[in-house]
Amino acid sequence: MNGVVLTLEEAEQLAVDVLVKHRTSPTNAAQVARALVGAEADGQTGHGLSRLPSYTAQSATGKVDGFATPEVESLTPALARIDARRGFAYPALAKAVDMLCDSTPRTLVAAAAVWNSHHCGVLGYHVERLARCGLVALMVANTPKAIAPWGGRDALFGTNPIAFAAPRPGAEPIVVDMSLSKVARGKIMLAAREGRAIPEGWAVDPAGRPTTDPEAALEGSVLPFGDPKGAALALVIEVLAAALTGARLGLEASSFFTGVGDPPAVGQLLIAFSPQPVSGGRFDDRLHTLVTAISAQPGARLPGAHRDERRARAQAEGIVLSPELHRELEALAGR
Repeated sequence: MNGVVLTLEEAEQLAVDVLVKHRTSPTNAAQVARALVGAEADGQTGHGLSRLPSYTAQSATGKVDGFATPEVESLTPALARIDARRGFAYPALAKAVDMLCDSTPRTLVAAAAVWNSHHCGVLGYHVERLARCGLVALMVANTPKAIAPWGGRDALFGTNPIAFAAPRPGAEPIVVDMSLSKVARGKIMLAAREGRAIPEGWAVDPAGRPTTDPEAALEGSVLPFGDPKGAALALVIEVLAAALTGARLGLEASSFFTGVGDPPAVGQLLIAFSPQPVSGGRFDDRLHTLVTAISAQPGARLPGAHRDERRARAQAEGIVLSPELHRELEALAGR
């Protein structure tokens, strides 16, 4: 096996040490580290520990406030507005998840609007926590501009991910998580860091020409999945995650990848449902019937099956970092 193997606990401690060394409180560092290592364990390396160099570059310049404490404004028993205060998204989203787990069983439907926020990593991480509270959950987020409107050339929308999760008695939750680009922009960033070409069809350069150069892709536009349908859905998420939360639009937000510029101040929206009351007590039966029908088809798999396998392997065997990334993180941690 090529690379450096770390247990999940070792990886989390390394991430905490890196963040604390770079103007981040231990409490915030622990929440960020847990999410990044969770992404690594699930195979979502573009949202994993490779993000730490850019996170620390931003905390060093004050583009992200590593000491920020989110402020919660309860608008109604079922609706909260959370100001991330230009800090990391994870502490604000942890408050959102805790609030929804507490309030939704009473209100049956509840939502949390997060604004003034930052990169939120794998959205599935957050909605899965809601599903483990017994809730059906949706989450959307806007990101700095990366996708042009259909027919246009200049990036305007972010890759604008969306995630969904549903609980299953006696089984792992169903989790669906995807960005609206043909590939997550983090994968292009990782390819740029490693000096690798990207497949044709992922992105275009600033002149609108297809490119396999990740640097040109990051300067140009990522292509939406589903072509005009994906671009239209990116618009929907921009409205829900930014306009509805009062956050910056993707076209206004600075990059998640460098320490240059103002804080991105983007938004996220989480909506949760208490499934049994909403369904008249039929949710578990209806979902079981649907899952059984999917599983009965040869070769069919529920979304997330590969993720669960990777997670179990990471818990047993640890995660593997490239020697280059491991050396960089050790240096950032001051080791």
